[in-house]
Amino acid sequence: MQESPEPRHEFWVGQRVHASGDSQRIGTVKYVGPVEGYSDTWVGVDWDNGEGKHDGSINGVRYFHAKSERSGSFVRAHNLNQGISLLESLESRYKSESTKDEDDDMFVLSTSNQRVSVQLLGKDKIHDKLSRLEELTSVSLSYMGISSPGIASHINNTVPNIKELDLTGNLLSEWKDVGTICEQLPALRTINLSNNLMSPYKSKLLLLKNIQVVVLNNTGVDWEQVELLRQSLTTIEELHVMGNSISRILPGSSSMVQGFDYLRLLNLEDNCIDEWKEIKKLSQLRCLEKLYLNKNCLKSVFYPDNGGHYESEVTCYKPFQNLRHLLLANNNISDLASIDSLNLFPNLVDIRLSDNPITDSGRGGVPRFVLIARLAKIQILNGSEVTPRERKDSEIRYVRLVVSRLHASPEEIKQHPRFYELEKIHGIEDERPSIGATVPQTISSGLLSITLNCIGASMGEKPSLTKKLPATTTVGKLKFLCESFFKLKSMKLKLYLREEGSPFPMLLDNDTSSLMDLGIGNDSIILVDEESS
Repeated sequence: MQESPEPRHEFWVGQRVHASGDSQRIGTVKYVGPVEGYSDTWVGVDWDNGEGKHDGSINGVRYFHAKSERSGSFVRAHNLNQGISLLESLESRYKSESTKDEDDDMFVLSTSNQRVSVQLLGKDKIHDKLSRLEELTSVSLSYMGISSPGIASHINNTVPNIKELDLTGNLLSEWKDVGTICEQLPALRTINLSNNLMSPYKSKLLLLKNIQVVVLNNTGVDWEQVELLRQSLTTIEELHVMGNSISRILPGSSSMVQGFDYLRLLNLEDNCIDEWKEIKKLSQLRCLEKLYLNKNCLKSVFYPDNGGHYESEVTCYKPFQNLRHLLLANNNISDLASIDSLNLFPNLVDIRLSDNPITDSGRGGVPRFVLIARLAKIQILNGSEVTPRERKDSEIRYVRLVVSRLHASPEEIKQHPRFYELEKIHGIEDERPSIGATVPQTISSGLLSITLNCIGASMGEKPSLTKKLPATTTVGKLKFLCESFFKLKSMKLKLYLREEGSPFPMLLDNDTSSLMDLGIGNDSIILVDEESS
């Protein structure tokens, strides 16, 4: 806190402000008044980035409650900016001439680390085009300190053709101001309000009949606010509400979310949803094609059937009828039943499951080939295309893996709902060992053709070797054989399986597992590396 004379400024609790000279340092006014031991008036600010000095109390006296122990501070009024209007920001961003300092900032570093000035070719032509505000269709005004629309009628006269408007990181908080901006821009289709802390509203917004994409990431908007928005955004196709601590989906007048008749994409990433029953409430959004649920706390997935678990009010329509893309990365899904339930979604072809326990081998998860085999219709897994060749290889390898386990535990077949289907598709004969009879070679015996590639830095250049090995060969035995094949004495080895479509090879870290146990089939590629010291 610094003592200094100050001009008169009017601030109020709840107002959004930014630090003078730094429009990206944004906070909320939580207190205006005297501070014991200091002269004149102070403004207590709770900073969005958490970088303050205290929690709203000083010298044992509490003035406000900050969101964290060190996100609050007291600031003189002249060190805060109350913001500018949308029209002022347009003039500043698109009409003002660049200063000499800004021009001097355009440089690259040479090989000798010297600054070399860069001249932007056609700069004057570009500036001339951008300065004709009436021709602009896409406008970015992020972190400009916008706190109000300005004179409403002047917005349409100044920028009548805007279709996309990015207002990320400004000081807007009132929905009536957003409504005014949208009403004055009849061509507007996309608006981004991310990182504006929006106040709850109770009154109905103006009808925003042309808006198709709304981005409300990190705005504090909960699902009750989303339901109010639905009444105004009658043509919305994309809604992004990331990072808003949403834990419950609260429909308005029904047990299911209704309306949103044209919504194709709903982004709920980085929230706090932990139960799939909340997601089930979205199952009657008839146009929904993409549902983003990365970085939540979901523990399981199930498909809402039309039997005992589903309300009669919606049995006329298949749940998640048009859902094609479902992103579930960074959740807590750990059971194969959830994986198998994805087959029941009628049109699901793209699934993301990375960073869940079920896909983490260190936490008892399963490898990519098992997921592919269990997911019959998936065409894209974790962002990578599942080619016909990869699907065939994965399914055959999976059947081989299951057969090897069934010999020891026949009851395990109940855990593999696609096993018999895949046996039939690929014409695989499942024969069990019989006593005293000579049986044909089965998938659980015989030789596998394996290619071995040395990749260790100190191994030198060694040609690849293709060997025929028994399917019962263990990882430990294979390491011993590699020492002999490549003359790698006194070197501790580790082996990796290179799988088609997988960005990283899979470490074979259990020396007692056999090639058969791991589902490794013909023409597989094993990478031979050395353990780091």
